[in-house]
Amino acid sequence: MKNNIRKATQDDLVQLSQLFDEYRMFYHKTSDFLGAQQFLSERLEKKDSEIFVAEDEGKLVGFTQLYPLFSSTRMKRYWLLNDLYVNSNSRGKGFSKALIERAKELCRTSNSCGMYLETGKENRIGNQLYPSAGFKKYDDVNFYEWEVES
Repeated sequence: MKNNIRKATQDDLVQLSQLFDEYRMFYHKTSDFLGAQQFLSERLEKKDSEIFVAEDEGKLVGFTQLYPLFSSTRMKRYWLLNDLYVNSNSRGKGFSKALIERAKELCRTSNSCGMYLETGKENRIGNQLYPSAGFKKYDDVNFYEWEVES
């Protein structure tokens, strides 16, 4: 099977928003289709992220979204692979790996030094997928987060 991976467009917004809403619910967020649609529409319009979609028989079945960052020590662009999702009916068919390969191609063509991601320790599938796709796990750094109180 040939996986069709391509850059998302505004024409994909409805199907992409459905996938994005499912993705957010996977991470224990409340469903918000209209919010997902607005968020993604802004990303596509402002071109402040790169979104690639996986298509199977004319239907979107997965996506990945990357945000540009910079590495000061390397003095190059660096990408944050922030989102990767394939719907439950399409898992195990190579779509996740194909989306990651497309993200790697973006890294190469944008003259970046690479990409990084984070995933939950309980994400068993992701924690098997990422090393098999060439990502290295770093245990010798601490990850900190500060959030604005709502």
